[in-house]
Amino acid sequence: MNNQGINQTQKQFLLILFSGLALIIVVFISTITIESGKAGVLYRTFGGGVDTDFYFDEGFHFVAPWNKVFIYEVRQQELFEKMSVLSVNGLEIKLDASVWYQPIPGELGFLHKTRGENYLERVIQPSVRSATRSVVGRYTPEQIYSSKRDAIQNEIYEETKKILDNQHVQLNEVLVRDVTLPQTIKTAIENKLGQEQEALEYEFRLEKASKEAERQRIEARGKSDANRILSESLTDKILKDKGIEATLQLAKSQNSKVIVVGSGKDGLPLILGNN
Repeated sequence: MNNQGINQTQKQFLLILFSGLALIIVVFISTITIESGKAGVLYRTFGGGVDTDFYFDEGFHFVAPWNKVFIYEVRQQELFEKMSVLSVNGLEIKLDASVWYQPIPGELGFLHKTRGENYLERVIQPSVRSATRSVVGRYTPEQIYSSKRDAIQNEIYEETKKILDNQHVQLNEVLVRDVTLPQTIKTAIENKLGQEQEALEYEFRLEKASKEAERQRIEARGKSDANRILSESLTDKILKDKGIEATLQLAKSQNSKVIVVGSGKDGLPLILGNN
């Protein structure tokens, strides 16, 4: 084989090599892998921008090199919020809350186009803060600290959910983790609650004593009625019959005695000489 043939072979090899490398590069820049729990928004550089009717799900996908894909987390995420808000009487309340949220996959295109990748700061945080201010402003510190905490949590969730309607995100839950009042207010509330508890205990003891006294009155009345009925039922004839029965029982005893029948008061037997 002459030098010209060798050069031709080398040129063919180099052409195949460069073609293979070019193909690898094109494939590399034209594919994308979406990880678990994420989704992608397609931006068509020469086709109208954001595609609001389509999104990339998990897995391997081909994308034209001139287009772009923006990746979003679509699993539930958590936002921690520390807020200072005012109660109905103007006192400052510090409230810690957790917000569970996630984008709606089928609306990712609209979310990217109208809110952008920083939708958390643009949409969710302002909504939660606004709803919290509105809800807490209806209650006193005492209600927030004690009896109304669950109600307040539910109302913040409902208020936030209304604001986030048509914002292409899903609100799953709002949890109030901690409520901090000014120390003087907290102490006053705790003292008041303690006094109320003592008053309830005192009322309970009074009620218990009253019921016990009523029970004793009923019991005494029952005994009195029983004695009265018994007294009214003991006629002279019954007493004499009982006395005779007792005399007969004594007569059967082996002890020496003298029984005088009819000599006692009311004609009952007398028992003499009991040894």
